Amino acid sequence: MHLVPADRADRRAIDGHRVCDAIAAIGEPGHVRTWADRFSLLADAKRLALLLALHRTGPLAVSDLAIATGMNDPAVSQALRLLRAAGVVVGEKEGRVVRYRVVDEDVRGLLAGCAADAVAVSEAPETRSR
Repeated sequence: MHLVPADRADRRAIDGHRVCDAIAAIGEPGHVRTWADRFSLLADAKRLALLLALHRTGPLAVSDLAIATGMNDPAVSQALRLLRAAGVVVGEKEGRVVRYRVVDEDVRGLLAGCAADAVAVSEAPETRSR
């Protein structure tokens, strides 16, 4: 038997079994919130650019990331601070230099798909109107 939450039990479903499957697919609200938070981190183009650079190249310092992304050092540092607080990246100190890398496996998986799309687009033959 499928169970619909009590606050929705009075609603008439068209495909009741699919409603139950959808409820199961959504899962726990806390899990959904965690993913929404991850996606909000990735929703900023500059943070995403930083993550893509780190994902493709491995550990990089703030100044190198600034050059790669066209951002200034303080903006890169601020973005990395947010990503570090969320557990997406870590910084590893080597002497006076801190190099950052992506450590969140779920985010790595998303970046892998994103990076694969970027490579496919960059390798696609150009089509121009004549």
